[in-house]
Amino acid sequence: MFLVAGQHSDYACARALLDALQPARHRLADRGYGSDCYREVLEETGIKPRIPSRKGCKIAILHDEARYQEFHEVENSFARLKDWRRVATR
Repeated sequence: MFLVAGQHSDYACARALLDALQPARHRLADRGYGSDCYREVLEETGIKPRIPSRKGCKIAILHDEARYQEFHEVENSFARLKDWRRVATR
């Protein structure tokens, strides 16, 4: 667990936690982790980033749309579970 203030970006914390993750060839993440410095850290460790570019980027970075869609469906499933938890606790 890595606890930081709320105004810090997620990718700054993710860089610190990379050593604790299991080895992988690819890393899927949402647009919030699309910074250039995080991509460089992933590539230095031998992991190919499969992260779409942020909306404000001038140069679009290619990513695997099919894998990202599957990843996004899983993320949405967790969001729905959290919504139902709110209903159940009321």
